[in-house]
Amino acid sequence: MIIGTAGHIDHGKTALVKALTGVDADRLKEEKARGITIDLGYAYTPLPNGDVLGFVDVPGHEKFIHNMLAGATGIDFVLLVVAADDGPMPQTREHLHILDLLGLQHGVVALTKADRVSADRLEAVRADIAALLLGTGLQGSDIYPVSALTGSGIPALRAHLEAEAQALQQRPASGHFRLAVDRCFTLSGIGTVVTGTVFSGVVTVGDKLVMSPSNIPVRVRSIHAQDRPAQTGVAGQRCALNLVGPGLDKASVARGDWVLAELLHAPVTRLDARLRVLASEDKPLRHWTPVHVHLGATDVSGRVSVLEGEVVAPGMDALVQLVLDKPVGALHGDRFIVRDQSASRTLGGGRVLDSFPPARGRRTPSRIALLRALETGAPADAMQAMLQASTNGVDLRRFALNWNLREDEASSVWASLAMRRVEEGETAIGFSPTVWEALRQRLLDTLTAEHARVPDMLGVDRERLRRMTAPMLSRSAFLALTDESLAIGNIKASGLWLHLPGHSVALLAHEEKLWAKVHPLLDAAPYQPPRVRDIAKVLDVDESAMRLLLQRLARLGDVFQVAHDHFFTRGSVTALATIAHQLAQDDLLEAAVFRDRIGVGRKLAIQILEFFDRVGFTRRTRDRHKLRHADLFTG
Repeated sequence: MIIGTAGHIDHGKTALVKALTGVDADRLKEEKARGITIDLGYAYTPLPNGDVLGFVDVPGHEKFIHNMLAGATGIDFVLLVVAADDGPMPQTREHLHILDLLGLQHGVVALTKADRVSADRLEAVRADIAALLLGTGLQGSDIYPVSALTGSGIPALRAHLEAEAQALQQRPASGHFRLAVDRCFTLSGIGTVVTGTVFSGVVTVGDKLVMSPSNIPVRVRSIHAQDRPAQTGVAGQRCALNLVGPGLDKASVARGDWVLAELLHAPVTRLDARLRVLASEDKPLRHWTPVHVHLGATDVSGRVSVLEGEVVAPGMDALVQLVLDKPVGALHGDRFIVRDQSASRTLGGGRVLDSFPPARGRRTPSRIALLRALETGAPADAMQAMLQASTNGVDLRRFALNWNLREDEASSVWASLAMRRVEEGETAIGFSPTVWEALRQRLLDTLTAEHARVPDMLGVDRERLRRMTAPMLSRSAFLALTDESLAIGNIKASGLWLHLPGHSVALLAHEEKLWAKVHPLLDAAPYQPPRVRDIAKVLDVDESAMRLLLQRLARLGDVFQVAHDHFFTRGSVTALATIAHQLAQDDLLEAAVFRDRIGVGRKLAIQILEFFDRVGFTRRTRDRHKLRHADLFTG
């Protein structure tokens, strides 16, 4: 169990820790000279059963609240220290607010300097403390009068802490490994050592991890867990890790960094969260207020974007997006504290919901519904709610990363749900069966409406149909939707066109006759066919009539309009698509290579590739074209 002290300056936190453990947690020369705690201090004491109690001693001065916050985020149990002669003071209250915002619900109060006051004073201060704790996570906590000077009450308090350590449920070691760095130093003959609280997972000597956000790969050379040499460290322990890695030294590590499993390295500058403003605030928190955000052991400036309304009233909570000035590591469930721009006052705090939110559309009803789904209990419950709320599916890899689920944990969640899964590169998109069926019906409704609007057009190409049906749906998911609809006979494909089974279009007799003359002219130069005006001139036909015929043939799928007045037969386009596929290296096609292979000018080659981009066969990436649906023309 990790115990964190809290309380006003000069109320005896460090002296109490020394009385309980025999360790002076003040380690800096300045701290000893001034007699106050400035930075975090650490102490440990063994328990009769062989476990170890860890103490994080935090500074009480308001100027060092940022150090207090760095130590408070990883603790299990609060040791709230109040001097009997002073009673609750400003930093007592602020520390208590912070602990409550961090969700801490286990603690005890040490009423220090009890030897200096009368019994009546002790009872009066005890009543003040009990009243102060009302409505917080520490409401009803035991209060122990103690004196670090005389030792009075220390054995009883120590026994209480030992009993709490036995009773407190150990943090589950689920998820990938995360350690929030609160200290880094170098030891002669050993190297770089980082210390902090393990937020999740397990670390073992020899593990390969990453320093984040600097992205320095490291290897664990040795471990001290709860101040003892160990082969492993687990969630809920304070660990010191001796790390080695290229470019790793004390200067490359800062308080607030993370040591992570490589998979978790994904620093972000936006976080969607639920934020509660302290009831003691005089004013509501307004949209786009500049703030300091404390998360893990880090402190970063940023702004609060209120997603529901324009303000968050004192004592109320709301969904917000934290827009940060530098990247941080954060995952679902992480607690944070928000202080004002000058970092002199605590405004509120909350819990991260989504570490990978959108910059746009963050206040839309659909986005708000997804965030509320993320507040729904365990991962499986949240996933079920998100599947129902998302019309465009849920990115399963991102969900697992946001919730810090190992592969086996994620697989267990997926298996527990009725879900239509669409593979998409390294990830997959999940859909609820009802949402998937609604998308299929919307596809049919779109084709029905399009056939009614343009009855002489055979169908719609796949990419245009996606934009008409579900523009925010990923292309892979829409491909799966159309493939499934084709397989069960809901729709049909005629070349590039998708259409309803009962819809057909045919040429009139005179059009068939003219097409029989045009077809050989297009086939004679398959990669550089004549334009409309040239065909009309050769056949001595009105240019407008020829254009109308070829446009009608394009609607039938017999030709494709690659550029203005430039039509290619279906066979020619299929052959060009085959060549593009053959020339592509790692699915990337260079325009110059394609141009040289088909033997046409640069302008026409670019027009053909732009046509491929337009219909979804390729996607332009800078000066190259990436194959997306290699079988779009070949079936």
